[in-house]
Amino acid sequence: MVKQKKVPLSDAITMLYGYARSRIAEQVKAVAFIILYLVVFQTLILGVPIANALGIAGGIAMVVFGLAFFLEGLVLGLMPLGERVGVKLPTRTTIYVIGLFGLLLGFGSTLAEPAISALRTAGSGVRAWESPLLYMLLERNTEQLVLSIGTGVGIAVCLGMFRFYYSLSIKPFIYVLMPLVLVFSVIVSFNDSLRSIIGLAWDSGAVTTGAVTVPLVLALGIGVSRASSKGKESSGEFGIILMASLFPILAVLTLGTVLSFKAPEASSEEMFFSPERREQALFLFDSETDLVSHAFTHGTEAGRRAFHHSENEYRKAVELLANDPDFRYSLIGETSLDDWIINRASEYERSLIAGADLSGHRGTQESIAPVLREETAGGARAVIPLSAMLILVLFLLRERIRYRDEIALGLVFTLIGMTLLTSGIRLGLARLGGEVGGQLPRAFATEDRFIDRMMIYDFDPDIVYPVMSTDGTKRWFFDMLDGKHVTPVEFHEARFDEFTGSYEHIITRTPLFDSSLTGIGIILVLLFAFGLGFGATLAEPALNALGMTVENLTVGTIKQSKIVRVVSIGVGTGILLGLARILFDIPLLWLLVPPYLLLLPLTYWSEEEFTAIAWDSGGVTTGPVTVPLVLAMGLSVGAELNVVDGFGILAMASVFPIITVLSYGLIMKNRQKQSIGQHNKDEDKDRTVIGENLLTLDV
Repeated sequence: MVKQKKVPLSDAITMLYGYARSRIAEQVKAVAFIILYLVVFQTLILGVPIANALGIAGGIAMVVFGLAFFLEGLVLGLMPLGERVGVKLPTRTTIYVIGLFGLLLGFGSTLAEPAISALRTAGSGVRAWESPLLYMLLERNTEQLVLSIGTGVGIAVCLGMFRFYYSLSIKPFIYVLMPLVLVFSVIVSFNDSLRSIIGLAWDSGAVTTGAVTVPLVLALGIGVSRASSKGKESSGEFGIILMASLFPILAVLTLGTVLSFKAPEASSEEMFFSPERREQALFLFDSETDLVSHAFTHGTEAGRRAFHHSENEYRKAVELLANDPDFRYSLIGETSLDDWIINRASEYERSLIAGADLSGHRGTQESIAPVLREETAGGARAVIPLSAMLILVLFLLRERIRYRDEIALGLVFTLIGMTLLTSGIRLGLARLGGEVGGQLPRAFATEDRFIDRMMIYDFDPDIVYPVMSTDGTKRWFFDMLDGKHVTPVEFHEARFDEFTGSYEHIITRTPLFDSSLTGIGIILVLLFAFGLGFGATLAEPALNALGMTVENLTVGTIKQSKIVRVVSIGVGTGILLGLARILFDIPLLWLLVPPYLLLLPLTYWSEEEFTAIAWDSGGVTTGPVTVPLVLAMGLSVGAELNVVDGFGILAMASVFPIITVLSYGLIMKNRQKQSIGQHNKDEDKDRTVIGENLLTLDV
């Protein structure tokens, strides 16, 4: 018996510290570029500081530590279980049982995807009157939405197992599924109610192929391929990401079609909140309190007036909002009164509460403790059933689980990591994406935007002085001391309350460019979108792994660095066009259908191995960091521009990498053929010369 040596505690701590530091450093590298890019663009280019920077920084720190714990937990816990099942299950049972298990595995792993939590919080900016069905899916029927996405992935994995087992080509699946998804989407687009969920459906396909689903499904697929006595292609494990992206689209569109029969029709804001439509509106809310809260948090003065029966009732509600903390919480929740005044209140509503004391109302943010409790419960519901299913299968197969202590530790790490990661997404990444998205329109705005107000008490009208402009217009100003600087401020007589002697100073932010240069602003925003997609994709670890696979598959003909750049260009182009769709309110299908139709002939001309890899490349670029940032940014830009939905950016970021990779593969294939042809011509020429020389010698 070998005697085990005990490692001193100090040495063990040193080893663990070094290991943990390297893992955390990896995650810092993964998120550093995209975070710095967003912060630098907003602060230096747009000239707007990040609101609640400390809270957002704390959320991003949670994301970094959460990713480190989560990925380490996958390596120690879920992955060994999945690999063991993937190796043993195909040798002990039939393909039909494997298909059923693939269905359950795809469903369970989707629920455990961190990016799914971004969809759970995406509905916070949807206005119920503009798209009742979209509001139903994201707010009222969120669990059904997630379950439908999981079902779609489960069906995809089930079919993928049959494809692996029988070594079927991926191309027939593409030719059947892709037209089916496109036709279904086009049919849905003719329905006014269903049209608004197309972007959500296509983006749902992008969030399913993440850190949990892909490794577990690939482990099972590789096991099935090895157990099969049929051909073992080098690309056999590819193609499953493609199918796991398409079936959720069908599932969400199907769910939306079913719910559309119950959803009220879209209407104007005034009509939606009016007493005449109260019954239909309450179908989307639990009570009238929730309904009026939606009017105050998402609507305008028109909607709030329409809800109340009289002018006096409306005025009283606005005044209570300013003076009654309990009433204010029932209407706007944890949003501060100051934020509501800045972002939601009209000029008239600001005048109603002009004398309100705002001290103590600034900077209210979502509390960390409730978020951690909610995300811990959500993580447990996702991780525990998935782990239990894998362990149960191994038990039924009578397989002994090795290294139980490591696996148990890995599962604990996975749960801790998922809790920190999803909490950090809510508290940090989603807020940062929303903050940047909300400021982007300033680059091409033509009018000043209200950002804050300040009450000046004991105002002396005698300090106001006139100023004459070049066109002869007279305006009035007064000088205000701000710290050590004196700033001229324009005086508006309507904001001066002679009775109280107070003046309301409205602080505005001017457009980034002059109104005649809005085109430059739009170009700047689109370049920002391309840089965001290109740079974030370069940092995706899954993409570098894909590039290495392509280099090995092509025997070095296509280098890893080149395929990474090609995919990054595709993602950058996709995000650019996705943001352009929101800026100009272009129907999503106008931008989605042409590239997918282009992909059909590109797929036909491409080799089988490269086709599966190219179609999967669209899924490896949507990681747990990119998804919440891009989703929040798109929704925030859409809200600023009053676009019904801000979805679709992820869908565009998924299709263009496929185009760039297939096109690059065909170009390289053509070059290779030309090189081989030229080489053969040179050989033929050499043979001709040798033959002529021999003939001359004979003569």
